[in-house]
Amino acid sequence: MSVTLTDQDKTTLRTAAYGAVTLLSAAGAAGSPHKIATAGSIALASATGLVGHVLAAKTKDINLYGKSVAELADHVLPALTAAMSLLKKQDPAEADNFRNTVLVAIEAAARTHQGEPSPTMADMIRKITEALDAA
Repeated sequence: MSVTLTDQDKTTLRTAAYGAVTLLSAAGAAGSPHKIATAGSIALASATGLVGHVLAAKTKDINLYGKSVAELADHVLPALTAAMSLLKKQDPAEADNFRNTVLVAIEAAARTHQGEPSPTMADMIRKITEALDAA
């Protein structure tokens, strides 16, 4: 199946994926947020397929600004749902690829902590997963 993504669609995918890692990094701020962000970003950079090509593009179109985690979440969580919706319409396999890519990235990011993720990180992982599954 051929997938046609507009520039805005690609921005949504990048914002959603990198935003999920950013949210997890903010939730783990008591630990080592830079290690969380690094592990998650490396996982995203390892993506394959159409999703991998979109996430690997060197652009400045990702808007991950906000004065609080709440503002960031207000932008990122709907982007995750929107990304899943647009991919499901065009190619369900790429939607699965995107979902798996984001989940691997947040799992990689969460593993930077010793033991289990903190309750704050676990709650953020739940919110990210719910946003992915809301489409």
